[in-house]
Amino acid sequence: MSGTTHTPVVSIAYHSGYGHTAVVAEAVRAGAAEAGATVHLIKVDEIDDAQWELLDASDAIVFGSPTYMGTASGAFHVFAEATSKRWFGDVWQDKVAAGFTNSASKSGDKGHTLNYFQTLAAQHGMNWVNLGLKPGWNSTTASENDLNRLGFFGGAAAQTNADEGAEAVHKADVATAEHLGRRVAEHTRVVLAGRAALTV
Repeated sequence: MSGTTHTPVVSIAYHSGYGHTAVVAEAVRAGAAEAGATVHLIKVDEIDDAQWELLDASDAIVFGSPTYMGTASGAFHVFAEATSKRWFGDVWQDKVAAGFTNSASKSGDKGHTLNYFQTLAAQHGMNWVNLGLKPGWNSTTASENDLNRLGFFGGAAAQTNADEGAEAVHKADVATAEHLGRRVAEHTRVVLAGRAALTV
């Protein structure tokens, strides 16, 4: 067993109020799967014991929620508080973590939601993976179709007009979320390989 690694297991723990954030979650899933990870999508407002066990067994957990009133949704906060049972036992210690969010405004205080996810991950002793992209759409030669068009660094951020459905999630934001999924899977693979190497 020493010197070998298994396929990274990534779980995406998210809440979606109106379907927009679910589109972003699916994009993160697609990116991670493309990079070779086994991926589980877990709706935190419907989580059951088996899904808690999936989170506990995962190598990486990606948090996702819409930004409501400047922070993650109430449903996500309920889930976050329930993770205290894992906190007491250091169950998620040293797992990889990342996050994504969506709101109707270009900014919408999405950065606060991403910071909230980072704090939650830090409390669990997890290792945060940032977006790893320079900002897009910030010059005369740039475009709203650039990756990271909204210019966030802590995670993937999406903007969808309040009067449009989930099908209107911006394609550049979907592509940015796919990038985050790939980055999480690739980083997790490096972490697992490093741990395996240290056991030789």
